[in-house]
Order: sequence, then C-alpha cells, then structure tokens
Amino acid sequence: MNTEPSAYHQRVAEEKRGAILRAATRLFLDSGYDRTSLAKIAEAAGVSKATLFKQFPTKAALFDAIVTASWQAGDGDEDAPPPGDLRAGLALIGRRYAALLTRPDMADLFRIVIAELPRFPELAESQFRRGKMPYFDSVRRYLETEREAGTIRLEDPELAATQFLGMISNYVFWPRLLLAHWAPDGAAVESVVDEAVLMMAARYAVA
Repeated sequence: MNTEPSAYHQRVAEEKRGAILRAATRLFLDSGYDRTSLAKIAEAAGVSKATLFKQFPTKAALFDAIVTASWQAGDGDEDAPPPGDLRAGLALIGRRYAALLTRPDMADLFRIVIAELPRFPELAESQFRRGKMPYFDSVRRYLETEREAGTIRLEDPELAATQFLGMISNYVFWPRLLLAHWAPDGAAVESVVDEAVLMMAARYAVA
C-alpha cells in the first residue's frame, strides 16, 4: 500500500504552510509576538488549529520557519558560483543578496525582531543562527574557493564577506527600517552591487 502523499496533497500542504507563514508574519508585526496566539494565526491563515499544530507545534518553531523561509534565495537557486572569475561570482552573489533584502518580508522580519528584542532575545538569536549566519557562511565559503583557485589574496575570508555584504546592505536594506520612503530603483541597486564588486576586486583580486 502506497503511503506517500500524492502530488495534489503535497501542493495543498505547501499552500497551507505558506498561508500560515504569511499570516504569522503579519500578525507578529501588527500585534507583537507575545500577543499573537497560534489560534489567531490559524484563523487568519484560514486553516484549522490541528493543521497548524501539525506543522508548527510551538510559536517558536513557527518563527524559526519564517526566518528560514525569508532567507532562502528568491529564485530558488542557492548554489554558489564556480570559482575562477571573481567579478562574475561576486556580481551573482551580490544581485541575489540585494534581491533577498528588498523582499517585503525581510524588512518585516527585522522589524519584528527589533520590536520584541527586550522581551524575546531568542528571536534575534533565531534570526542570526537560522538566517543571516548560514547566508554569511555561504559567501565566506565561496571566497575561500576563490582563494584556493588562486584568484584572490585573502587572509580573512570572514572579514571580506562582511565587507562585501555590508557595502550592499548598508544602502539597499538598513535605511528601509528607518525611512518609509526608501526604495532605490533597480538601476541604483545594480550600481551599488557593481561598485561593491569593483572594490572587492581592487582589494583582493590577483593582478
């Protein structure tokens, strides 16, 4: 007897999961993490409490899932570029990162974490451990492969990854948390990424 879920049931489950994550993000932002119950999330998502509890037995587990989903690459392709062409590789990573940071749910996620930090520091820990750190590590590992390929001279891959991502996020993302009107257009974002790539190449590339 085949016990595997059908493609239809898998699709329905994914749709419900997405609805739950979206509803939870909105309620956490509007009402606060503490004042949002799983029952309210189920109601807002249009699912039963049993369905929600089956996927997310606790509110913390649900928040962890929001973090993980928010930091996934928007195009579904998270493979690192092959080493050998530093500028092309960094340009690809930089554009992916900018696209990730400009998704509406990313700013919402940070607003939730910042608002609840005094009472729920574990939310920030989840954001760092499940979201930012894995992404940062992927960039660090890419730079290490370029070093092994002989395309860059690099003593501190962690510092270099911080420099590259920081040059992009400091323009594309962080002002959005303070300035409601901050929305650089595609050309401006692309220019920031290109300049970050040029600066990294000027500092680290083997001539």
